[in-house]
Amino acid sequence: MTLSVIIITKNESAHIADCIKSVQFADEIIVLDSGSTDSTREIAESLGARVEVSADWPGFGPQKNRVLNMATKDWVLSIDADERITPELAQEIRSTMLNARYDAYKIARLSWFGDRWIRHCGWWPDYVVRLFRRGQAQFTEAAVHEKIVSSTSPGTLRSHFLHYPYANMEVLIDKVNRYSSAAAQMMFEKGRRTSVAGIAGHAFWTFVRIYLIRRGFLDGKEGFILAATAAAGSFFRYSKLRYLQTKRKPHSS
Repeated sequence: MTLSVIIITKNESAHIADCIKSVQFADEIIVLDSGSTDSTREIAESLGARVEVSADWPGFGPQKNRVLNMATKDWVLSIDADERITPELAQEIRSTMLNARYDAYKIARLSWFGDRWIRHCGWWPDYVVRLFRRGQAQFTEAAVHEKIVSSTSPGTLRSHFLHYPYANMEVLIDKVNRYSSAAAQMMFEKGRRTSVAGIAGHAFWTFVRIYLIRRGFLDGKEGFILAATAAAGSFFRYSKLRYLQTKRKPHSS
């Protein structure tokens, strides 16, 4: 059984080397870059990855389906530049491909934020489908929050992989802003609508769900920050949706 690793990138020079080094056991590593202005592509090529360049940005789901279509091996492992495969997971992936009972597998993701691994807030174990037999799964076409959909129910691996999503608060806030814009546009196109009360209610419930119900308070100050920024993201998302549904073209003079 052979393995393709697929990665999409844009300005990931701080992450891409460690990411690719963690998947050197694969038979091919394909990086689809969407206009990096740093050294992402050069680093990836120097580590043996096949690097392709996308002329546009269609959204996360369509972009990942593009790179998926470039894969040529029996199995596919999808990984983001800020993620790492541990040696234990690498070994389990190799053995799983040889003795597979399923066509796709979900893997737990352990994320680092601030000064700790986040074990609550709904961040752990955070199972996501990432390993699958080529031709048996694909990504949804969602612009953000895309996921892999397989033709059959997935199995579960025992090992987990590591995730380093935010180098600092600026990165977190920037992502919240960008993702909320894309999510609002998606909701608007699907016919979703909201009110001022809805904006406040969604933001409040998001904080309660993450900080109290999902016990984010056990993650210390990081848990509070993550709950607050998630609530802010909900506030931005529904505020932008409200703006989209109420904006009017100016009258011509």
